[in-house]
Amino acid sequence: MNEMTSLAPERLRAFFHPRSIALVGATDRSRWSLSTFSNLKNFNFPGPVYCVNPNYEQIHAEPAYKRLSDLPQRVDMAYVMVPTRQVYPIVEEAAALGIRNLVVLTAGFSETGEQGRQLEQQILQFAQKHDIVILGPNGNGFVNVVDQTMPYGLPLTPPMTKGPVGIVLQSGALVSVVIALAQARHVGMSLLVSMGNETMISATDMINYFIEDEATRVIAVFLESIRQPEIFRQVALKALEHKKPIVALKVGKSEVGARAAMAHTGALVGNDAVNDALFKQLGIIRVDSLEDLLITSGVLGYNTSLPGRRVGIVTPSGGACDILSDRAHEVGIELPEFSPETAQGLQQILPDFSTVHNPLDVTGYIVIDRTLQQRALEVVMKDPGFDFTIFVSEPPRIAPAPPLLEPFLEYYDSFGETLRSAPRPVVMLSNTSIDLTPFAQSIADRLGIHYAGGMEHGMKALGKGIWWHEIAAQASERSQQQEPAPTITLNEVPEGSWPEYKAREFLQAYGVPVVPGKLVTNEEEAVAAAEAFGFPVALKIQSSEILHKSDIGGVLLNVASADEVRQGFRSIMDKANAQTLTRAVDGILISPMRPAGIELLVGVIQDPLWGQVLAVGLGGILVEVLKDTSIRVLPVQRSEIKNMLLELQGAAIFQGVRGQAAVDMDALVDSIFRVAQISQELKDHLESLEINPFLLYNSHLEALDVLMTWKQKY
Repeated sequence: MNEMTSLAPERLRAFFHPRSIALVGATDRSRWSLSTFSNLKNFNFPGPVYCVNPNYEQIHAEPAYKRLSDLPQRVDMAYVMVPTRQVYPIVEEAAALGIRNLVVLTAGFSETGEQGRQLEQQILQFAQKHDIVILGPNGNGFVNVVDQTMPYGLPLTPPMTKGPVGIVLQSGALVSVVIALAQARHVGMSLLVSMGNETMISATDMINYFIEDEATRVIAVFLESIRQPEIFRQVALKALEHKKPIVALKVGKSEVGARAAMAHTGALVGNDAVNDALFKQLGIIRVDSLEDLLITSGVLGYNTSLPGRRVGIVTPSGGACDILSDRAHEVGIELPEFSPETAQGLQQILPDFSTVHNPLDVTGYIVIDRTLQQRALEVVMKDPGFDFTIFVSEPPRIAPAPPLLEPFLEYYDSFGETLRSAPRPVVMLSNTSIDLTPFAQSIADRLGIHYAGGMEHGMKALGKGIWWHEIAAQASERSQQQEPAPTITLNEVPEGSWPEYKAREFLQAYGVPVVPGKLVTNEEEAVAAAEAFGFPVALKIQSSEILHKSDIGGVLLNVASADEVRQGFRSIMDKANAQTLTRAVDGILISPMRPAGIELLVGVIQDPLWGQVLAVGLGGILVEVLKDTSIRVLPVQRSEIKNMLLELQGAAIFQGVRGQAAVDMDALVDSIFRVAQISQELKDHLESLEINPFLLYNSHLEALDVLMTWKQKY
């Protein structure tokens, strides 16, 4: 894959591993300065840290330097916290000295308005010209846990565990919260970055960096906005190819207004629904809370294999079994019964009053025999009917008194050996998302285990983790499924909206099944067309300026005779002529009526961020009421369209109900796929395309009404 971002991972690797740092604008009166200096010292940054400020001789009990040029050596990084107007001169001085890495804490740039934006752009252009990389401005810095390098402007409390989770945050204020949660749950981090204004280093750059970072197994992202949508999409696909999960908390679910409001589709597709659909297509795990962001990332980071949905559960509580059964159902985890051999093995070790089924309650007898649950696990984890096993146990809280400590540790060491001998993965799950005490963390480290955070968050994380492993396994197969698109010729660049008959003819020419129709301009032509099709027929006004024909009385259905056709023609034309139109009415479209069937909406609209979006919904004109829709961002594979149809709430109707024949799913998928292909070929010009309804009756498929609108010319 070609380099997709302006900053290569190799360049960022040098940025995040400085060997010497200058704090520019350091002062004992600034909590930012105090915190940054303390973080570097408290985490034993091995290189020199210089304080630079022309107004002081000593800062933080260290000698102060008036300017960067006075330092005894050229530093790898300058951490800048001077007033806004002084930032540009500092960048100039750094360039002159060959300092190529800057963190800019200072605010007052694009977040404040046009003047700040211009100053930020000036700094960016200068930095790009002189091969300088800037993190920020208006960002607190970064926390490199692997190297224990912490040029970060808010207080950090040691210790900080290094581990598999790389974190990108578009919110400086939440960094401390996320770090505290990671410390409490013992989720180890590789690197955490507070993005600031993303003048140069973007969140997308960081995702790309983490994909190639050996210390990172999973990427956790807090997103307020996606500033490089196409590059973001490519990087997400790269992550999937490299088997690096992205777990994202994307905020901002409110509607920004319907697009292409002249079509039903625009009212159905909100900006967050599009984000959600695209994340699924890209294999991005979306979560709804900071707790789920960290816990899900931890589950994926410490459990590198979740090979299937069949799970055996071993717990010490009947109540936990009930909760876990409910959560398993909600997240799509299957709980098969134990094999006869497993059931027999459990009966030999469990008390007589226990009941052997999955999830397994080993009962309160563990108070008497603390090895009971471990011995039950040794039986369950060998059951070939399970893809992995969940072991529910509370982490130890406090170290026992010295006489009891040694047998306590011996028990856990034995348990660790059991886990290491398991033929399939074993996931540790605590009952609730409680903090792990220092002693509990030491036991987890001793055994090399990770406690997923509680039944609620943990089961949700496992469900999402299983889904991701399924998507990742299919990624290479999907990438090879490229199908040729039709070659489409437009005689001229269209504008405005096409009348229905023209849109129908266009789709039919490129393979979309359409109900027959004939455009007529007088009563006799209308009667002749109706008689040729056979009664009853439908009459519909045709004008590029009348999009909602029914609203003006421009549609008549079930017209059953020649006289009714003549009367209907006159009535519709009178109503059309009463409208204020700048263009003449093209005529009236005559079509045969069709029997009742399943009505679908199939539409494509333009999303301002992601481009073309395909929507499929049940209900035809009632689709907005039923709200049974599925959406994807184009392009899509044929298999993905079938998934769209099957995930509709009313999908069972396609199999045939109340004596109706089953729908020809292959033909339906082919037709919708052709609509998607046509839309992709027209994406430079097409604003929206909507078939509503797309009628399914018996084994037939036909578009009954079509609307195509085109992008405005400037």
